[in-house]
Amino acid sequence: MYNYKAVITEIEYFLPPTIEGYEDLKKDNPDWNTHEIEKKTGILKRYIAKEMNVIEMAEQAVQKLIEKVDSPTDVDFLILVTQSAPLALPSSSCILHQRLGLKKECFVYDVNLGCSGFVYALFQGSCFIQSGYASKGIIICSEKYSRYIGKNNRTCRPIFSDAASATLIEKKQSKFGIGPFQLGTDGNGYGDLIVKPNDGSTNTTFGELYMNGSKVFMFTMNMVPKCINELLTKIGLKIDNIDYFVFHQASKLVIDNLVRHLGIPFEKAIINYPMIGNTVSASIPIALKQADSENKFKLGDKIILVGFGVGYSWGACYLEWSEK
Repeated sequence: MYNYKAVITEIEYFLPPTIEGYEDLKKDNPDWNTHEIEKKTGILKRYIAKEMNVIEMAEQAVQKLIEKVDSPTDVDFLILVTQSAPLALPSSSCILHQRLGLKKECFVYDVNLGCSGFVYALFQGSCFIQSGYASKGIIICSEKYSRYIGKNNRTCRPIFSDAASATLIEKKQSKFGIGPFQLGTDGNGYGDLIVKPNDGSTNTTFGELYMNGSKVFMFTMNMVPKCINELLTKIGLKIDNIDYFVFHQASKLVIDNLVRHLGIPFEKAIINYPMIGNTVSASIPIALKQADSENKFKLGDKIILVGFGVGYSWGACYLEWSEK
């Protein structure tokens, strides 16, 4: 007899209709060497939510998810991960609760955390289920970083993409499940990836996203391998025992160097950034969904998810791929 565990049972995502490629970058910035940018980032196109906000994108993703759920009214909690909410208050998750028609006993809240946000929300959701407080929950990651990026922002514009994902986790009697986790924070790096207030020098309404690329890269190379090794020690496995790694889809430069640093075969790294871009907190669940749709995972596969970035914050999760 298997124990009850928190498992991922469905993932859906939404990409806004506007696609931006290098011809758009070149049109606005004729002096940019787009060939070199593409070589470094590996990102060929990105999605831009022009008129849509994160609530609207999240609703699109959740509606696709709910179509596959037997009883959407049974959802016990909803966690919305976003750093680009349209309103300071109320919480965007409360607006989503009303739009989705969820039961009043369903508790909802926002998580203001970027590239590691999905792993943190997965930790919280699995804790609710493992404690017996909930049986079914939805984790939404919805980001519109484009609102913080001016057309001449060479560091950020070629990388970040808007998107939303919705992940259903449930209590199941299963041999496989979510966890353990390894989480951490170094607030000393908060200023290296930050939205600076609008001082009138940019064309963004909400302030300009600033990223110190070299420092963020060094943080990633130092902390992510350490985090993964700490998680492996916790679960009693070696890196060769892991079937797949799903990194936050930061860029080609970042993931190529992580793979090399960790010494893992490149085919074990799930990659989708070229045709989607860096969708911040939504990048890991979207990558999981696409890999599953391509039948890459089989029952019981050992997978490590790793989010890292703004904060600085980081988080890794071990899971074994479960039956749907």
